[in-house]
Amino acid sequence: MEVTIFGSGYVGLVTGACLAEVGNDVLCIDVDPDKIDLLNSGGVPIYEPGLDELIRNNREAGRLRFSTDAEAGVKHGLFQFIAVGTPPDEDGSADLQYVLSVARTIGQHMEGYRILVDKSTVPVGTADKVAETVRAALAERDQSIDFDVVSNPEFLKEGAAIEDFMRPDRIIVGTDNPRTAELLRALYAPFNRNRDRLMVMDVRSAELTKYAANAMLATKISFMNELSNIAEIVGADIEKVRVGIGSDPRIGYQFIYPGCGYGGSCFPKDVRALERTARGVGYEPQLLQAVEAVNFRQKELLFDKLKAQFDGDLAGRTIALWGLAFKPNTDDMREASSRVLMESLWAAGAKVQAFDPVAMDEARRIYGERPDLVLAEDATAALAGADALVIVTEWTQFRSPNFRLIRDTLARPLLLDGRNILDPQQATAAGLTYLSIGRAPATPA
Repeated sequence: MEVTIFGSGYVGLVTGACLAEVGNDVLCIDVDPDKIDLLNSGGVPIYEPGLDELIRNNREAGRLRFSTDAEAGVKHGLFQFIAVGTPPDEDGSADLQYVLSVARTIGQHMEGYRILVDKSTVPVGTADKVAETVRAALAERDQSIDFDVVSNPEFLKEGAAIEDFMRPDRIIVGTDNPRTAELLRALYAPFNRNRDRLMVMDVRSAELTKYAANAMLATKISFMNELSNIAEIVGADIEKVRVGIGSDPRIGYQFIYPGCGYGGSCFPKDVRALERTARGVGYEPQLLQAVEAVNFRQKELLFDKLKAQFDGDLAGRTIALWGLAFKPNTDDMREASSRVLMESLWAAGAKVQAFDPVAMDEARRIYGERPDLVLAEDATAALAGADALVIVTEWTQFRSPNFRLIRDTLARPLLLDGRNILDPQQATAAGLTYLSIGRAPATPA
């Protein structure tokens, strides 16, 4: 099948590469000529495990192409995927200007039937706005051409996006047109072989499903972080509580790990956008507000714990950070807990020495060169002369460190584990004071 993808960001590239991998003819369109030049020269503008190889193989096979020519994109594909950004507006709502701009472009250039597929995360009612925009563009041309708008939300986890696309838990298709549903079923057939994962529903339900999924996962994280703060005060161990409640199949173990807050491009933005949608229809979403408030407070917890260890004065101190990305296997630092911690430390007069396996360039892009930030060449270098080590991202390579090396390299033997990935007994046995989330501090015997 011939497929056009508008937007060559995270969702667009993964979608395009995976659709090309199963034999489709995919043309990716983007307004950024530098990004397109990079992709055409063999580069990839984002980090996602396996994506560079997937793009390279399909480019070489001629199934995946990149261009800035929007008119050619509209002419190319029966399926017109809209996978552009929907950044939060000032009031927290999703900014649809890029989505509607693509819809306008399609309406200006389409010459035959097209299926517009909303792949971007968009609020309820967006498909109606897309359809209105296309009709308006057609009216300006004095044309009447048939088209459909489908909601097909993505459920891709950063760091595991290719696996999620190739072997999805579910494929949501929102449409009221049975013919369109069957065309989407045919497109997704290679990913839907051993059991039927495709669910057809009305457009508005499909749009809400994406927000509902992310809001539910964010709620589980904030609930567990709320419990961790209670556990620490009352003298309980949140990790034992986690095992105790996770054994209940109605709760499960996923997304109940305590930590220093969620970040990234989805959860924070989508929870806020859903809040804004609710208020827009006259409903006050109290639980969603609490989820976001708990997460905001949790991101400040690491700084508060450090500040308490230094009697409220961090001026002149050097703090080592392991992990900058909001989660492992990505370089994404959008709304990452590391950013809240670093910016609080700088405001307090402290210096940061940080290391992340893949997010160093992203940190340089965000913060540039500054005297109070050292981006170390490796995890050990980040420790040199620091007054404390804070683990902010649960990268695999941080899970079994040399505790004695940490103790000997730090100026002060203080380790703050913001993701509870280490064993307190091993840390204290090596002479480290160990702080974590939802557990009492552990000190050397």
